[in-house]
Amino acid sequence: MSRDAIFGAIRRGLRRGALPEDQAMGLRARLIAHPRHLIPARSRVSRPEQVALFLRNLEKEFATYIRVPNTHEVPGVVADYLAAQNLPTSLVMAPHPELQNIPWVERPLLQLREGRASPDDLVSIQHCYLAVAETGTLMLPATAERPTTLNLLCDTEIVILRSTRIVGAYEEGWDLLRAEHQNSGKVGFMPRNVMLVTGPSRSADIESTLELGAHGPRRLHVVLIDDDETAL
Repeated sequence: MSRDAIFGAIRRGLRRGALPEDQAMGLRARLIAHPRHLIPARSRVSRPEQVALFLRNLEKEFATYIRVPNTHEVPGVVADYLAAQNLPTSLVMAPHPELQNIPWVERPLLQLREGRASPDDLVSIQHCYLAVAETGTLMLPATAERPTTLNLLCDTEIVILRSTRIVGAYEEGWDLLRAEHQNSGKVGFMPRNVMLVTGPSRSADIESTLELGAHGPRRLHVVLIDDDETAL
């Protein structure tokens, strides 16, 4: 169904026609300007404090993390995490260039398959576009190099994040996403969807008892690469 057909059906349901031109101009101006909402003061801090805030919020939301100085350390800490959690060494990994350049061969017991996750996959390795210190949230835009299924189907999700990609507030994250996708020259430029992940999946809908893994991974583990000298 075309976009015009969908909007036409919505207008018929609302029993109204197209917006008057003055209202349409106001909406277009708002979309172009991207007006700011209130930004919490807690995110307006120095770089080391921003990274510390992100990690505190990450733990508060039942996720775990480990910091490494460079990508060469990633295979080792991933293998150690799998062993500590008694998890299999077979993983599905996002086909992202940054992940492909990690020296996984240094840990030959890790069996990596690139692509989308299937219901049988227990552990995924995802590339994080950026993270928001304000709430400890990971921003994961859907692309061919960052399949959304890796965020949903596996029981355990390991996310690789660079400290240079931690921002203070959500608005900074959206600004970066718009700027970098517009510069890429892609038609439409924005991703098909953007997942905002704050900790592992959980629900307390039944008798107010917290249950992890209700609608996605029950474990979320972040490997933070400390590549921002100003944040150390």
